[in-house]
Amino acid sequence: MSNLTSATGITGLSTAIESRDAEAILGWYAADAVLTVLDRDHPPTAPAVYRGLDEIGAYYRDVCGRNIEHEVRDAVATESGLGFAQHCRYPDGTRVVCTTVASLRDGRIDRQTAVQVWDS
Repeated sequence: MSNLTSATGITGLSTAIESRDAEAILGWYAADAVLTVLDRDHPPTAPAVYRGLDEIGAYYRDVCGRNIEHEVRDAVATESGLGFAQHCRYPDGTRVVCTTVASLRDGRIDRQTAVQVWDS
């Protein structure tokens, strides 16, 4: 696996997300990474915070286990961070857009914040 600072790396992460491959997504995280998620159930005063590979892995196994289409758009990566928009669609037509920014350490996601907006 290459690191995320390369075009190949961000494409690999995007492919893992779009194919709902939780284990491949998890492979891009540092062992002590922190993922913070803000959405309709987790406002800024009480975000969902996942620490380490076990918690982050459980989160992605749950999300990837759902019947949701994922499309990654506008992905960019530098030596120190990355960002992308993830457009999702449930079978009933409900749409979710998630924007994420992350800092990188040694080519792996170290700290990530994801903000999700749902159709009402």
